[in-house]
Amino acid sequence: MKALLCTRICTPDELELADIAEPTAGPGETVVRVAAAALNFFDTLIIAGKYQHKPPFPFSPAAEFAGEIESVGAGVTGFAPGDRVIGNIGWGAAREKVAVDADKLVAMPRGLDFDCAAGLTVTYGTSMHALNDRAKLKAGETLAVLGAAGGTGLSAVELGNLMGAHVIACASSDDKIAFAKKHGAIDGVNYAGADLKDGLRALTDGKGVNVVYDPVGGAQGEAALRGMDWGGRYLVIGFAAGDMPKLPLNLVLLRSYDVLGVYWGAWTQRHPEGHRANMTKILEWCAQGKLSSHVHAVYPLSEAPVALKAIAARQVMGKMILRP
Repeated sequence: MKALLCTRICTPDELELADIAEPTAGPGETVVRVAAAALNFFDTLIIAGKYQHKPPFPFSPAAEFAGEIESVGAGVTGFAPGDRVIGNIGWGAAREKVAVDADKLVAMPRGLDFDCAAGLTVTYGTSMHALNDRAKLKAGETLAVLGAAGGTGLSAVELGNLMGAHVIACASSDDKIAFAKKHGAIDGVNYAGADLKDGLRALTDGKGVNVVYDPVGGAQGEAALRGMDWGGRYLVIGFAAGDMPKLPLNLVLLRSYDVLGVYWGAWTQRHPEGHRANMTKILEWCAQGKLSSHVHAVYPLSEAPVALKAIAARQVMGKMILRP
């Protein structure tokens, strides 16, 4: 079968398309024929050896996927050949088939296509955990989403809107803000051309926002913190800008802020039942058309470098999908 392989620390152009042996289902495992695999920003880091997880070579990028179960191993209950499922395995999905523990799978509802379903787990799973479990976002609160047009940011925009928040899209261009507004944002701040703190305060009558969702980091982190209202919650999602913001703790003290880490991957391992409940709800909303799981573009495995370079260059709005 075909697989996209990272055989050493490399750039996207140095990934290899190779023939490898087909997997078999061990005890507790299923073999899934991958219909679609989704790429994320961390895929650009993991192949470069810059991510916190460093899988042994060779490995395939792409953590999340959607497909159909081909076979099941001993002890598997609740799934059977022919079932349509989604899953997240950290890395390894950019190939025609994967062997995966059955407890890492969630059943797909009818009416949802593989391309949209493939990109749900990491982005929407992260945002659901962040907004619902960590920030405990309430209807009527103001939510500022940094990097609002990217895959992770867009999921927060849509979920925040569904949860009844007043969503402010923060991004680096007017086009990206306009795109986020089509998906539920009410207002926007272009932080490439304006001060983010001032922009957030101007849109909230000087008060500041209740919650900041920050997958970007870098220079905008402190500006977003300064744009929060008393008792605001700052969600640390990631550092796509490459730099970790240095947050002034005197402001955290004086304005009674909460700085909340969102390590979604570790949470899913510690609380699998909570993760499954979140994903079941997300899949239901997506099947009902309440979430877009917007696909920016679809590529075959052989063109994965094009997709990864676009993600690294911040040119993607929504998700990049590979079809093995």
